[in-house]
Amino acid sequence: MKCFEIMELLETLAPGRLACGWDNPGLLAGRREKEVSKILLTLDVDDRAAARAVSCGADMIVSHHPLIFKAIRRVTDEDFIGRRLLTLLQADISYFAMHTNFDAAPEGMAKAAVKRLELVDCEPLEVMGEENGILYGIGRIGRLKKAMTGPAFARRVKEAFDLPFVTAYGSSLWESESVSRVAVCPGSGGSVVGEALRRGAQVLVTGDIGHHAGIDAAAQGLMILDAGHYGLEHVFMEDMEGWLGEHLPEGIVIEKMPIDFPETVM
Repeated sequence: MKCFEIMELLETLAPGRLACGWDNPGLLAGRREKEVSKILLTLDVDDRAAARAVSCGADMIVSHHPLIFKAIRRVTDEDFIGRRLLTLLQADISYFAMHTNFDAAPEGMAKAAVKRLELVDCEPLEVMGEENGILYGIGRIGRLKKAMTGPAFARRVKEAFDLPFVTAYGSSLWESESVSRVAVCPGSGGSVVGEALRRGAQVLVTGDIGHHAGIDAAAQGLMILDAGHYGLEHVFMEDMEGWLGEHLPEGIVIEKMPIDFPETVM
């Protein structure tokens, strides 16, 4: 199967037109006509992912985060982005990214997250538009099948995403009272705090929350569980492995990078 055929298939899951204007998804390096028999899935194309793609004999690498966000003037081995691109190009590996289009897609990142948390009656948290009669957008908001205290829900988040830790803001709000209405925004969710409050969420599960955003949300009655940017989005690899396994013809091998949290608590 050729690279462009796989790209067309992925577009049915997360069309590029759903991406935010500042984003840069799509084919970022390599040949459209490349014959693909092995795909490597990764959240980020870091040095290890680029090296793994070469060592495992991948023909194509599919990531969530684009390696190239801004225009670059040169591709050389003098900087880390150039070195990674050269590694892929020299090995004739085509590289495709699906970022905010996958975040916004109805069957994308947020759906994978709420499935693990067993939320029901979900809808987009920050609506961006409508596609074939279905609303799409960033994040999801829904309810727990069974209400629980804030600390109990924090433990569920840790277990659901295999996290070493979560950072909680406003946990005292729900130490003895139960929560049921939950918003989820995998990745960086500081920008959706206001929408979570407006939509009546009691808890927001997200990543990249700073000190002031956390304490200000708590002051307004919203508990935030910062599970880390990687912590919530590493599910991209498992989710895509399952989806591609169902939609690609037999014979195409799918590998994924091992889960490796970039943060550690010392």
